[in-house]
Amino acid sequence: MFKKIRRALRIGNIDAREGNTIVINAEKLERRVALLEDGVLEEYEIEREGDMNIVGSIFKGRVKNIEPGLKAMFVDIGMEKNAFLHFWDAIPAALDNSMEEIHREGRSKKRARPKKITSKDIPRLYPVGSELVIQVSKGPIGNKGPRVTTNVSLPGRYLVLTPFADQFGISRKIEDPEERTRLRRIMQRLAVPEGMGIIMRTVATGKRHRHFVRDLAMLLEQLEGVEQLRDENPAPVCVFEEPKLIERTARDFLTEEIDQVVCDDAETTEQIKLIAEKISGRAKRRVHYLQTQQPLFDEIGVQKQIDEAFLRQVWLPCGGYIVIDETEALISIDVNTGRNRGSKNVDKMILETNIEAAHETARQLRLRNVGGLVVVDFIDMRHRRDQQAVYRAMKERLRRDRAKTQVLQISAVGLMEMTRQRLNESLRDTLLEPCPYCAGSGKVKTTMTMSVEIQRELNTVLSTRRDEIGDVIVVVSPDVLNRFKSEDANILMELERGHTGRLIFRSDPNLHRERYSVLDAETEKRLVDK
Repeated sequence: MFKKIRRALRIGNIDAREGNTIVINAEKLERRVALLEDGVLEEYEIEREGDMNIVGSIFKGRVKNIEPGLKAMFVDIGMEKNAFLHFWDAIPAALDNSMEEIHREGRSKKRARPKKITSKDIPRLYPVGSELVIQVSKGPIGNKGPRVTTNVSLPGRYLVLTPFADQFGISRKIEDPEERTRLRRIMQRLAVPEGMGIIMRTVATGKRHRHFVRDLAMLLEQLEGVEQLRDENPAPVCVFEEPKLIERTARDFLTEEIDQVVCDDAETTEQIKLIAEKISGRAKRRVHYLQTQQPLFDEIGVQKQIDEAFLRQVWLPCGGYIVIDETEALISIDVNTGRNRGSKNVDKMILETNIEAAHETARQLRLRNVGGLVVVDFIDMRHRRDQQAVYRAMKERLRRDRAKTQVLQISAVGLMEMTRQRLNESLRDTLLEPCPYCAGSGKVKTTMTMSVEIQRELNTVLSTRRDEIGDVIVVVSPDVLNRFKSEDANILMELERGHTGRLIFRSDPNLHRERYSVLDAETEKRLVDK
Protein backbone atom coordinates (compact mmCIF):
# COMPACT_ATOMS: atom_id res chain seq x y z
CA MET A 1 0.00 0.00 0.00
CA PHE A 2 2.77 2.47 1.00
CA LYS A 3 4.66 1.70 -2.20
CA LYS A 4 1.59 2.57 -4.29
CA ILE A 5 1.13 5.85 -2.42
CA ARG A 6 4.81 6.73 -2.91
CA ARG A 7 4.58 5.98 -6.61
CA ALA A 8 1.41 8.02 -6.95
CA LEU A 9 2.94 11.02 -5.19
CA ARG A 10 6.38 10.51 -6.82
CA ILE A 11 8.10 10.27 -3.41
CA GLY A 12 11.65 8.94 -3.43
CA ASN A 13 13.73 7.61 -6.28
CA ILE A 14 12.20 5.94 -9.33
CA ASP A 15 12.37 2.16 -9.06
CA ALA A 16 11.49 0.40 -12.31
CA ARG A 17 11.26 -2.89 -10.44
CA GLU A 18 8.16 -1.77 -8.54
CA GLY A 19 4.59 -1.91 -9.81
CA ASN A 20 3.59 -2.07 -13.45
CA THR A 21 6.33 -0.34 -15.40
CA ILE A 22 6.99 0.30 -19.08
CA VAL A 23 10.72 0.45 -19.76
CA ILE A 24 11.87 2.01 -23.04
CA ASN A 25 15.37 1.74 -24.42
CA ALA A 26 15.85 4.06 -27.41
CA GLU A 27 19.01 3.76 -29.51
CA LYS A 28 19.91 4.88 -33.04
CA LEU A 29 19.37 1.51 -34.69
CA GLU A 30 16.92 -0.06 -32.28
CA ARG A 31 14.04 0.75 -29.95
CA ARG A 32 12.95 -1.70 -27.27
CA VAL A 33 9.90 -1.69 -25.01
CA ALA A 34 9.50 -3.97 -22.00
CA LEU A 35 6.47 -4.34 -19.75
CA LEU A 36 7.38 -5.26 -16.17
CA GLU A 37 5.08 -6.37 -13.37
CA ASP A 38 6.98 -5.97 -10.09
CA GLY A 39 10.24 -6.48 -11.92
CA VAL A 40 9.09 -9.56 -13.91
CA LEU A 41 9.24 -9.21 -17.70
CA GLU A 42 5.79 -9.88 -19.15
CA GLU A 43 5.95 -8.45 -22.66
CA TYR A 44 8.74 -7.37 -24.95
CA GLU A 45 8.71 -5.59 -28.31
CA ILE A 46 11.52 -4.49 -30.54
CA GLU A 47 11.71 -2.17 -33.56
CA ARG A 48 14.81 -1.65 -35.68
CA GLU A 49 15.74 1.07 -38.11
CA GLY A 50 14.15 0.30 -41.47
CA ASP A 51 11.61 -2.15 -40.02
CA MET A 52 8.04 -1.79 -41.26
CA ASN A 53 5.35 -3.16 -39.02
CA ILE A 54 2.44 -3.43 -41.42
CA VAL A 55 -0.04 -5.15 -39.08
CA GLY A 56 -2.94 -2.72 -38.78
CA SER A 57 -1.91 -0.74 -41.86
CA ILE A 58 -4.56 -0.12 -44.52
CA PHE A 59 -3.92 -0.51 -48.25
CA LYS A 60 -5.75 0.11 -51.48
CA GLY A 61 -4.90 -3.07 -53.36
CA ARG A 62 -5.62 -4.77 -56.64
CA VAL A 63 -6.81 -8.37 -57.02
CA LYS A 64 -4.15 -10.27 -58.97
CA ASN A 65 -5.64 -13.76 -59.05
CA ILE A 66 -8.36 -15.86 -57.47
CA GLU A 67 -7.83 -19.44 -56.26
CA PRO A 68 -11.28 -21.08 -55.91
CA GLY A 69 -9.69 -24.26 -54.51
CA LEU A 70 -8.14 -22.30 -51.64
CA LYS A 71 -11.22 -20.07 -51.37
CA ALA A 72 -8.84 -17.16 -51.42
CA MET A 73 -7.46 -14.41 -53.60
CA PHE A 74 -4.08 -12.75 -53.82
CA VAL A 75 -3.96 -8.96 -53.69
CA ASP A 76 -1.15 -6.69 -54.84
CA ILE A 77 -0.45 -4.13 -52.09
CA GLY A 78 2.89 -2.94 -53.44
CA MET A 79 5.06 -5.36 -51.47
CA GLU A 80 7.38 -8.15 -52.58
CA LYS A 81 4.73 -10.79 -51.86
CA ASN A 82 1.06 -10.44 -52.63
CA ALA A 83 -1.31 -10.36 -49.67
CA PHE A 84 -3.53 -13.36 -48.93
CA LEU A 85 -7.25 -12.60 -48.66
CA HIS A 86 -9.43 -15.55 -47.67
CA PHE A 87 -13.04 -15.40 -48.82
CA TRP A 88 -14.11 -15.50 -45.15
CA ASP A 89 -12.06 -12.35 -44.48
CA ALA A 90 -13.85 -10.60 -47.33
CA ILE A 91 -17.28 -11.18 -45.76
CA PRO A 92 -18.57 -8.50 -43.36
CA ALA A 93 -17.68 -9.91 -39.93
CA ALA A 94 -19.81 -9.96 -36.82
CA LEU A 95 -18.31 -8.92 -33.49
CA ASP A 96 -16.30 -11.72 -31.91
CA ASN A 97 -17.33 -13.15 -28.56
CA SER A 98 -14.88 -10.86 -26.72
CA MET A 99 -17.30 -8.00 -27.46
CA GLU A 100 -20.89 -7.51 -26.37
CA GLU A 101 -22.97 -6.11 -29.23
CA ILE A 102 -24.93 -3.00 -28.28
CA HIS A 103 -28.14 -1.96 -30.02
CA ARG A 104 -28.25 1.75 -30.84
CA GLU A 105 -31.72 3.19 -30.70
CA GLY A 106 -33.16 4.32 -34.00
CA ARG A 107 -30.49 2.80 -36.23
CA SER A 108 -31.35 -0.60 -37.61
CA LYS A 109 -35.11 -0.20 -37.29
CA LYS A 110 -35.24 2.44 -39.99
CA ARG A 111 -32.95 0.67 -42.43
CA ALA A 112 -33.54 -2.38 -44.49
CA ARG A 113 -31.24 -5.24 -43.70
CA PRO A 114 -28.49 -5.57 -46.29
CA LYS A 115 -28.38 -8.73 -48.34
CA LYS A 116 -26.22 -11.34 -46.66
CA ILE A 117 -22.93 -11.94 -48.46
CA THR A 118 -21.54 -15.47 -48.66
CA SER A 119 -18.19 -16.84 -49.82
CA LYS A 120 -19.77 -17.77 -53.15
CA ASP A 121 -20.37 -14.07 -53.85
CA ILE A 122 -16.76 -12.98 -53.32
CA PRO A 123 -15.33 -13.80 -56.83
CA ARG A 124 -18.21 -11.83 -58.35
CA LEU A 125 -17.81 -8.87 -55.99
CA TYR A 126 -14.00 -8.77 -56.36
CA PRO A 127 -13.04 -9.98 -59.87
CA VAL A 128 -9.39 -10.03 -61.02
CA GLY A 129 -8.19 -6.47 -61.58
CA SER A 130 -10.67 -4.87 -59.19
CA GLU A 131 -9.52 -2.49 -56.48
CA LEU A 132 -10.42 -2.83 -52.81
CA VAL A 133 -9.50 -1.40 -49.42
CA ILE A 134 -7.98 -3.95 -47.07
CA GLN A 135 -6.24 -4.02 -43.71
CA VAL A 136 -3.32 -6.25 -42.71
CA SER A 137 -4.43 -8.63 -39.96
CA LYS A 138 -1.27 -10.76 -39.88
CA GLY A 139 2.22 -9.81 -40.96
CA PRO A 140 4.42 -11.84 -43.33
CA ILE A 141 5.78 -14.91 -41.55
CA GLY A 142 8.53 -17.02 -43.10
CA ASN A 143 7.83 -17.39 -46.82
CA LYS A 144 4.17 -16.42 -46.46
CA GLY A 145 2.89 -12.99 -47.44
CA PRO A 146 0.71 -10.85 -45.17
CA ARG A 147 -2.89 -11.84 -44.48
CA VAL A 148 -5.51 -9.14 -44.99
CA THR A 149 -9.20 -8.47 -44.41
CA THR A 150 -11.82 -6.12 -45.82
CA ASN A 151 -13.15 -5.57 -42.29
CA VAL A 152 -11.22 -2.37 -41.71
CA SER A 153 -10.94 -0.78 -38.26
CA LEU A 154 -9.12 2.28 -36.90
CA PRO A 155 -7.97 1.95 -33.26
CA GLY A 156 -8.01 4.98 -31.00
CA ARG A 157 -7.27 5.44 -27.34
CA TYR A 158 -10.69 4.40 -26.01
CA LEU A 159 -12.60 3.51 -29.20
CA VAL A 160 -12.15 1.42 -32.30
CA LEU A 161 -13.90 2.86 -35.38
CA THR A 162 -15.30 0.41 -37.95
CA PRO A 163 -15.95 2.57 -41.06
CA PHE A 164 -17.72 -0.11 -43.11
CA ALA A 165 -19.75 -1.85 -40.39
CA ASP A 166 -22.39 -0.25 -38.20
CA GLN A 167 -22.01 -2.60 -35.26
CA PHE A 168 -21.52 -1.28 -31.74
CA GLY A 169 -19.82 -3.19 -28.95
CA ILE A 170 -18.19 -3.05 -25.52
CA SER A 171 -15.23 -5.17 -24.47
CA ARG A 172 -16.31 -8.06 -22.25
CA LYS A 173 -13.19 -7.50 -20.15
CA ILE A 174 -15.16 -4.64 -18.58
CA GLU A 175 -17.05 -6.81 -16.11
CA ASP A 176 -18.71 -4.30 -13.75
CA PRO A 177 -22.46 -4.25 -14.68
CA GLU A 178 -22.89 -0.63 -13.53
CA GLU A 179 -19.93 0.50 -15.59
CA ARG A 180 -21.22 -1.33 -18.66
CA THR A 181 -24.61 0.37 -18.26
CA ARG A 182 -22.91 3.78 -17.99
CA LEU A 183 -20.85 3.12 -21.13
CA ARG A 184 -23.97 2.02 -23.03
CA ARG A 185 -25.58 5.37 -22.21
CA ILE A 186 -22.50 7.22 -23.43
CA MET A 187 -22.45 5.17 -26.63
CA GLN A 188 -26.07 6.15 -27.36
CA ARG A 189 -25.09 9.84 -27.22
CA LEU A 190 -22.04 9.65 -29.50
CA ALA A 191 -22.52 11.17 -32.97
CA VAL A 192 -21.32 8.22 -35.06
CA PRO A 193 -21.94 8.74 -38.81
CA GLU A 194 -24.50 6.51 -40.49
CA GLY A 195 -23.09 3.19 -41.68
CA MET A 196 -20.18 3.22 -39.22
CA GLY A 197 -19.74 1.53 -35.86
CA ILE A 198 -17.57 1.77 -32.77
CA ILE A 199 -16.20 -0.57 -30.15
CA MET A 200 -15.31 0.56 -26.65
CA ARG A 201 -11.93 -0.78 -25.55
CA THR A 202 -11.10 -2.06 -22.07
CA VAL A 203 -9.32 1.22 -21.20
CA ALA A 204 -12.67 3.03 -21.58
CA THR A 205 -13.46 2.08 -17.99
CA GLY A 206 -14.15 5.15 -15.88
CA LYS A 207 -13.77 7.66 -18.72
CA ARG A 208 -16.20 10.51 -19.20
CA HIS A 209 -18.26 11.42 -22.24
CA ARG A 210 -15.80 14.11 -23.39
CA HIS A 211 -12.97 11.59 -23.69
CA PHE A 212 -14.98 9.54 -26.19
CA VAL A 213 -16.08 12.63 -28.14
CA ARG A 214 -12.45 13.68 -28.54
CA ASP A 215 -11.33 10.15 -29.46
CA LEU A 216 -14.12 9.77 -32.03
CA ALA A 217 -13.28 13.14 -33.61
CA MET A 218 -9.63 12.09 -33.97
CA LEU A 219 -10.64 8.76 -35.57
CA LEU A 220 -13.00 10.45 -38.03
CA GLU A 221 -10.20 12.85 -38.96
CA GLN A 222 -7.92 9.87 -39.57
CA LEU A 223 -10.61 8.30 -41.72
CA GLU A 224 -10.82 11.46 -43.84
CA GLY A 225 -7.11 11.15 -44.53
CA VAL A 226 -7.53 7.49 -45.47
CA GLU A 227 -10.37 8.27 -47.86
CA GLN A 228 -8.43 11.14 -49.44
CA LEU A 229 -5.39 8.95 -50.13
CA ARG A 230 -7.68 6.20 -51.42
CA ASP A 231 -9.42 8.51 -53.87
CA GLU A 232 -6.30 10.34 -55.09
CA ASN A 233 -3.96 7.38 -55.68
CA PRO A 234 -4.13 4.30 -57.91
CA ALA A 235 -3.63 0.85 -56.40
CA PRO A 236 -1.43 -0.39 -54.88
CA VAL A 237 -0.92 2.26 -52.20
CA CYS A 238 -0.75 2.42 -48.40
CA VAL A 239 -3.48 4.74 -47.16
CA PHE A 240 -2.90 4.33 -43.42
CA GLU A 241 0.29 3.30 -41.67
CA GLU A 242 0.20 1.85 -38.18
CA PRO A 243 2.18 4.11 -35.80
CA LYS A 244 5.74 3.27 -34.82
CA LEU A 245 6.58 1.35 -31.65
CA ILE A 246 6.82 4.36 -29.31
CA GLU A 247 3.47 5.82 -30.43
CA ARG A 248 1.79 2.38 -30.26
CA THR A 249 3.15 1.87 -26.76
CA ALA A 250 1.69 5.15 -25.54
CA ARG A 251 -1.64 4.41 -27.22
CA ASP A 252 -2.08 0.79 -26.13
CA PHE A 253 -0.13 0.43 -22.91
CA LEU A 254 -0.31 3.74 -21.09
CA THR A 255 -3.42 2.83 -19.08
CA GLU A 256 -4.49 3.41 -15.48
CA GLU A 257 -2.85 0.10 -14.59
CA ILE A 258 0.59 1.42 -15.54
CA ASP A 259 2.36 3.05 -12.59
CA GLN A 260 5.26 4.56 -14.48
CA VAL A 261 7.10 4.80 -17.79
CA VAL A 262 10.90 5.13 -17.76
CA CYS A 263 13.07 5.87 -20.78
CA ASP A 264 16.83 6.29 -21.21
CA ASP A 265 16.61 8.86 -24.03
CA ALA A 266 15.63 12.46 -23.28
CA GLU A 267 14.19 13.20 -26.75
CA THR A 268 12.07 10.04 -26.76
CA THR A 269 10.88 10.82 -23.23
CA GLU A 270 9.62 14.23 -24.37
CA GLN A 271 7.90 12.59 -27.34
CA ILE A 272 6.07 10.17 -25.01
CA LYS A 273 5.09 13.05 -22.71
CA LEU A 274 3.51 14.91 -25.63
CA ILE A 275 1.45 11.84 -26.51
CA ALA A 276 0.57 11.21 -22.84
CA GLU A 277 -0.51 14.84 -22.40
CA LYS A 278 -3.32 14.24 -24.89
CA ILE A 279 -4.53 11.40 -22.67
CA SER A 280 -4.34 13.17 -19.31
CA GLY A 281 -2.10 15.28 -17.11
CA ARG A 282 -1.74 12.34 -14.73
CA ALA A 283 -0.49 10.11 -17.55
CA LYS A 284 2.16 12.70 -18.44
CA ARG A 285 3.41 12.82 -14.83
CA ARG A 286 4.06 9.09 -14.93
CA VAL A 287 6.63 9.41 -17.74
CA HIS A 288 10.25 9.82 -16.56
CA TYR A 289 13.68 10.15 -18.07
CA LEU A 290 16.07 7.77 -16.32
CA GLN A 291 19.79 8.13 -16.96
CA THR A 292 21.91 5.16 -15.92
CA GLN A 293 25.65 4.42 -15.96
CA GLN A 294 25.17 1.08 -17.70
CA PRO A 295 22.54 0.17 -20.32
CA LEU A 296 19.04 0.62 -18.87
CA PHE A 297 17.92 -2.96 -19.46
CA ASP A 298 21.05 -4.25 -17.70
CA GLU A 299 20.58 -1.80 -14.83
CA ILE A 300 17.12 -3.06 -13.89
CA GLY A 301 17.64 -6.73 -14.73
CA VAL A 302 15.56 -6.86 -17.91
CA GLN A 303 18.34 -8.03 -20.25
CA LYS A 304 18.89 -11.23 -18.26
CA GLN A 305 15.17 -12.04 -18.56
CA ILE A 306 15.24 -11.34 -22.31
CA ASP A 307 18.19 -13.72 -22.73
CA GLU A 308 16.28 -16.39 -20.82
CA ALA A 309 13.39 -16.07 -23.31
CA PHE A 310 15.56 -17.92 -25.84
CA LEU A 311 16.23 -20.87 -23.56
CA ARG A 312 14.54 -24.18 -24.15
CA GLN A 313 14.23 -24.96 -20.44
CA VAL A 314 12.53 -22.56 -17.99
CA TRP A 315 12.67 -23.17 -14.25
CA LEU A 316 9.67 -22.68 -11.95
CA PRO A 317 9.77 -21.27 -8.39
CA CYS A 318 8.78 -24.66 -6.92
CA GLY A 319 11.80 -26.40 -8.49
CA GLY A 320 9.99 -27.88 -11.48
CA TYR A 321 10.58 -26.74 -15.04
CA ILE A 322 8.99 -26.54 -18.46
CA VAL A 323 10.58 -27.37 -21.81
CA ILE A 324 9.46 -25.29 -24.82
CA ASP A 325 9.96 -26.53 -28.39
CA GLU A 326 8.86 -24.46 -31.40
CA THR A 327 8.11 -26.67 -34.39
CA GLU A 328 6.60 -26.02 -37.80
CA ALA A 329 3.24 -27.48 -36.78
CA LEU A 330 2.86 -26.42 -33.14
CA ILE A 331 4.45 -25.23 -29.92
CA SER A 332 5.16 -28.16 -27.59
CA ILE A 333 5.51 -27.52 -23.85
CA ASP A 334 6.43 -30.31 -21.45
CA VAL A 335 6.07 -29.96 -17.67
CA ASN A 336 8.47 -31.76 -15.33
CA THR A 337 8.75 -31.97 -11.53
CA GLY A 338 12.53 -31.38 -11.64
CA ARG A 339 13.80 -30.69 -8.13
CA ASN A 340 10.29 -30.48 -6.66
CA ARG A 341 10.30 -33.97 -5.14
CA GLY A 342 10.18 -35.65 -1.77
CA SER A 343 6.83 -34.22 -0.67
CA LYS A 344 4.65 -36.57 1.36
CA ASN A 345 1.55 -35.30 -0.43
CA VAL A 346 2.35 -36.20 -4.05
CA ASP A 347 -0.98 -34.94 -5.43
CA LYS A 348 -0.44 -31.53 -3.82
CA MET A 349 3.11 -31.35 -5.19
CA ILE A 350 1.95 -32.21 -8.73
CA LEU A 351 -0.86 -29.67 -8.55
CA GLU A 352 1.52 -26.97 -7.32
CA THR A 353 3.95 -27.69 -10.17
CA ASN A 354 1.22 -27.73 -12.81
CA ILE A 355 -0.33 -24.44 -11.66
CA GLU A 356 3.05 -22.73 -11.70
CA ALA A 357 3.67 -24.26 -15.13
CA ALA A 358 0.33 -22.87 -16.38
CA HIS A 359 1.25 -19.36 -15.19
CA GLU A 360 4.74 -19.56 -16.70
CA THR A 361 3.44 -21.02 -19.99
CA ALA A 362 1.03 -18.12 -20.44
CA ARG A 363 3.83 -15.67 -19.64
CA GLN A 364 6.31 -17.30 -22.02
CA LEU A 365 3.84 -17.38 -24.92
CA ARG A 366 3.25 -13.67 -24.47
CA LEU A 367 6.92 -12.84 -23.95
CA ARG A 368 8.19 -14.89 -26.88
CA ASN A 369 5.26 -13.77 -29.07
CA VAL A 370 4.63 -17.28 -30.33
CA GLY A 371 1.28 -18.30 -31.75
CA GLY A 372 -0.65 -20.97 -33.53
CA LEU A 373 -1.40 -24.33 -31.95
CA VAL A 374 0.07 -24.91 -28.48
CA VAL A 375 0.06 -28.28 -26.70
CA VAL A 376 0.99 -28.46 -23.01
CA ASP A 377 1.84 -31.85 -21.50
CA PHE A 378 1.08 -31.41 -17.81
CA ILE A 379 2.11 -33.93 -15.15
CA ASP A 380 -0.67 -36.51 -14.80
CA MET A 381 -3.26 -35.60 -12.15
CA ARG A 382 -5.53 -38.21 -10.61
CA HIS A 383 -8.37 -35.90 -9.59
CA ARG A 384 -10.63 -33.97 -11.93
CA ARG A 385 -10.77 -31.06 -9.49
CA ASP A 386 -6.99 -30.64 -9.81
CA GLN A 387 -7.29 -30.59 -13.62
CA GLN A 388 -9.99 -27.94 -13.34
CA ALA A 389 -7.79 -25.85 -11.03
CA VAL A 390 -4.96 -25.90 -13.60
CA TYR A 391 -7.39 -25.03 -16.40
CA ARG A 392 -8.75 -22.05 -14.43
CA ALA A 393 -5.20 -20.90 -13.64
CA MET A 394 -4.32 -20.93 -17.33
CA LYS A 395 -7.51 -19.09 -18.33
CA GLU A 396 -6.98 -16.44 -15.67
CA ARG A 397 -3.33 -15.85 -16.59
CA LEU A 398 -4.14 -15.55 -20.30
CA ARG A 399 -6.50 -12.67 -19.61
CA ARG A 400 -3.46 -10.39 -19.49
CA ASP A 401 -2.59 -11.33 -23.07
CA ARG A 402 -3.69 -8.86 -25.76
CA ALA A 403 -3.58 -11.62 -28.38
CA LYS A 404 -6.71 -13.74 -28.75
CA THR A 405 -6.44 -17.15 -27.14
CA GLN A 406 -8.63 -20.22 -26.93
CA VAL A 407 -8.04 -22.95 -24.34
CA LEU A 408 -9.53 -26.43 -24.14
CA GLN A 409 -9.93 -28.59 -21.05
CA ILE A 410 -7.15 -31.01 -20.14
CA SER A 411 -7.69 -34.26 -22.04
CA ALA A 412 -7.75 -37.77 -20.62
CA VAL A 413 -4.03 -38.20 -21.47
CA GLY A 414 -3.04 -35.01 -19.62
CA LEU A 415 -2.70 -32.69 -22.63
CA MET A 416 -4.04 -29.15 -22.84
CA GLU A 417 -4.63 -27.80 -26.33
CA MET A 418 -4.83 -24.09 -26.98
CA THR A 419 -4.39 -21.54 -29.75
CA ARG A 420 -2.85 -18.09 -29.62
CA GLN A 421 -3.30 -15.44 -32.26
CA ARG A 422 -0.19 -15.03 -34.37
CA LEU A 423 0.25 -11.48 -35.69
CA ASN A 424 3.97 -11.19 -36.38
CA GLU A 425 7.19 -13.15 -36.31
CA SER A 426 8.06 -14.60 -32.94
CA LEU A 427 10.79 -13.05 -30.83
CA ARG A 428 13.12 -15.87 -31.82
CA ASP A 429 12.54 -15.42 -35.55
CA THR A 430 12.82 -11.64 -35.25
CA LEU A 431 16.22 -11.62 -33.56
CA LEU A 432 17.80 -14.89 -34.70
CA GLU A 433 18.53 -16.60 -38.00
CA PRO A 434 19.32 -20.25 -38.75
CA CYS A 435 22.78 -21.25 -37.65
CA PRO A 436 25.10 -21.60 -40.67
CA TYR A 437 26.88 -24.40 -38.81
CA CYS A 438 23.94 -26.72 -38.16
CA ALA A 439 21.51 -25.17 -40.71
CA GLY A 440 18.98 -24.57 -37.97
CA SER A 441 18.70 -28.19 -36.83
CA GLY A 442 20.40 -27.51 -33.51
CA LYS A 443 22.43 -30.71 -33.97
CA VAL A 444 25.72 -31.66 -35.62
CA LYS A 445 27.21 -35.07 -36.31
CA THR A 446 29.46 -36.51 -33.63
CA THR A 447 33.18 -36.93 -34.23
CA MET A 448 32.67 -40.70 -34.26
CA THR A 449 29.99 -40.39 -36.97
CA MET A 450 32.34 -38.24 -39.05
CA SER A 451 35.21 -40.68 -38.51
CA VAL A 452 33.09 -43.58 -39.77
CA GLU A 453 31.93 -41.58 -42.82
CA ILE A 454 35.45 -40.46 -43.75
CA GLN A 455 36.87 -43.97 -43.35
CA ARG A 456 34.10 -45.29 -45.55
CA GLU A 457 34.86 -42.66 -48.19
CA LEU A 458 38.62 -43.38 -48.00
CA ASN A 459 38.02 -47.11 -48.51
CA THR A 460 36.04 -46.33 -51.65
CA VAL A 461 38.68 -43.93 -53.03
CA LEU A 462 41.64 -46.18 -52.28
CA SER A 463 40.01 -49.28 -53.76
CA THR A 464 38.71 -47.64 -56.95
CA ARG A 465 41.87 -45.59 -57.67
CA ARG A 466 44.54 -47.94 -56.35
CA ASP A 467 46.68 -47.66 -59.48
CA GLU A 468 46.17 -43.92 -60.05
CA ILE A 469 47.15 -42.30 -56.78
CA GLY A 470 49.94 -42.50 -54.24
CA ASP A 471 49.96 -40.32 -51.15
CA VAL A 472 46.55 -38.99 -50.10
CA ILE A 473 45.84 -35.83 -48.04
CA VAL A 474 42.75 -35.78 -45.83
CA VAL A 475 41.66 -32.34 -44.53
CA VAL A 476 39.25 -32.37 -41.56
CA SER A 477 38.18 -30.17 -38.65
CA PRO A 478 40.44 -30.13 -35.55
CA ASP A 479 38.09 -32.17 -33.33
CA VAL A 480 37.78 -34.91 -35.97
CA LEU A 481 41.58 -34.99 -36.33
CA ASN A 482 41.90 -35.39 -32.56
CA ARG A 483 39.72 -38.48 -32.79
CA PHE A 484 41.89 -39.84 -35.64
CA LYS A 485 44.99 -39.40 -33.47
CA SER A 486 43.47 -41.12 -30.43
CA GLU A 487 40.56 -43.58 -30.57
CA ASP A 488 40.81 -44.41 -34.28
CA ALA A 489 44.61 -44.31 -34.78
CA ASN A 490 45.00 -48.08 -35.10
CA ILE A 491 42.13 -48.39 -37.60
CA LEU A 492 43.67 -45.72 -39.85
CA MET A 493 47.14 -47.29 -39.63
CA GLU A 494 45.62 -50.57 -40.78
CA LEU A 495 43.85 -48.75 -43.63
CA GLU A 496 47.17 -47.15 -44.66
CA ARG A 497 48.98 -50.51 -44.69
CA GLY A 498 46.52 -51.73 -47.33
CA HIS A 499 47.46 -48.84 -49.61
CA THR A 500 50.65 -48.24 -51.58
CA GLY A 501 50.99 -44.59 -50.49
CA ARG A 502 50.70 -42.64 -47.26
CA LEU A 503 47.62 -41.17 -45.61
CA ILE A 504 48.40 -37.58 -44.55
CA PHE A 505 45.92 -35.94 -42.17
CA ARG A 506 45.63 -32.17 -41.77
CA SER A 507 43.25 -29.97 -39.83
CA ASP A 508 41.60 -26.71 -40.85
CA PRO A 509 40.29 -24.67 -37.88
CA ASN A 510 37.82 -22.87 -40.17
CA LEU A 511 36.30 -26.11 -41.42
CA HIS A 512 32.79 -27.19 -40.39
CA ARG A 513 32.89 -30.47 -38.49
CA GLU A 514 30.75 -32.12 -41.16
CA ARG A 515 32.97 -30.93 -44.01
CA TYR A 516 36.14 -32.67 -45.23
CA SER A 517 38.29 -33.02 -48.35
CA VAL A 518 40.41 -35.85 -49.82
CA LEU A 519 43.22 -34.73 -52.18
CA ASP A 520 45.86 -36.38 -54.37
CA ALA A 521 49.11 -35.27 -52.65
CA GLU A 522 51.06 -35.10 -55.92
CA THR A 523 48.59 -33.14 -58.06
CA GLU A 524 46.51 -31.59 -55.21
CA LYS A 525 43.44 -32.63 -57.20
CA ARG A 526 40.35 -32.97 -55.03
CA LEU A 527 39.17 -36.56 -55.02
CA VAL A 528 36.39 -35.92 -52.47
CA ASP A 529 35.00 -32.59 -51.33
CA LYS A 530 32.13 -32.73 -48.84
